Amino acid sequence: MSAIDWNWVRAFRATAETGSLSAASRQLGLSQPTLSRQVAALEEQLAVTLFERVGKRLVLTAGGAGMLEHARQMAAAAEAFALTAAGQSSDVAGRVSLSVTDAIATHVMPDIVERLREEVPQITIVVTATDALSDLRRREADIAIRHVRPTEPELIGRLIGELTAHLYASEGWIARHGVPRSVTDLGGATLLAFDPVERFVSHMEMLGLTFGVEQCRVVSNSALALWEMTRRGLGVGVVLDVAAARTPGLVALLPDLRRTPVPLWLVTHREVQTSRRIRLVYDILADELRRLVMSGVDPGRGLPARGTPG
Repeated sequence: MSAIDWNWVRAFRATAETGSLSAASRQLGLSQPTLSRQVAALEEQLAVTLFERVGKRLVLTAGGAGMLEHARQMAAAAEAFALTAAGQSSDVAGRVSLSVTDAIATHVMPDIVERLREEVPQITIVVTATDALSDLRRREADIAIRHVRPTEPELIGRLIGELTAHLYASEGWIARHGVPRSVTDLGGATLLAFDPVERFVSHMEMLGLTFGVEQCRVVSNSALALWEMTRRGLGVGVVLDVAAARTPGLVALLPDLRRTPVPLWLVTHREVQTSRRIRLVYDILADELRRLVMSGVDPGRGLPARGTPG
């Protein structure tokens, strides 16, 4: 048998894991006809039918299921090869991809990217805004800023510190509803909640805030969307203090209430830390995030300029 084209194997694996050619083509950035030809070529070379069509989905045959684990092992070897190559690279020029939440991408990253452009202009910075935990092992990102400790043994997580979040409302909302003096005063307020709602309500209870699920009349998995809706006066929202400090017209409610801690974990793969390019970006990220944490953001006075004490 002649050597198998890795692109064919990659196409087979993506199709098997996503269940359709359209989803696999989006994942790999290929056209659907190209992907279909690659899967067909692999079936022809192996003389094995890998899929059968059930409705709109492609389902693995017994032969295909037997091949899938081998395809995954090949992918893991290819990923390890790429990681090792990246880790041994001493060339500063190139791309460094960062995975961050949408709130961090909007309210924190612009200042950091400004410094990166000043100090390492030869590096291309790719910022992906997502609340999903990107798989650094598969190089979806070189560095991630997460709010939870990484559990994968291949990853290094460094706790930089904590930002804080709090209940906010717009001046327009307060003009209509008045200034709440206690948690009880918020009993009839519309709460702009994170999804899943039950987890959000439970977290609020731990902070001493008892809200009913029925108050969560607007729900989103996007902190950025909830921030904008809070700014527009659609309800009471939980907003990062660093975001509120940059948003005229937002007012902290119940200022004596304990603020919500938001941990900042800087995460990368063990091997890529030996890459000079990635290490440079990592160190600047750590420095800027530490400065932000230490600044002690006060929504009443805004953010200190870079390089000034908090």
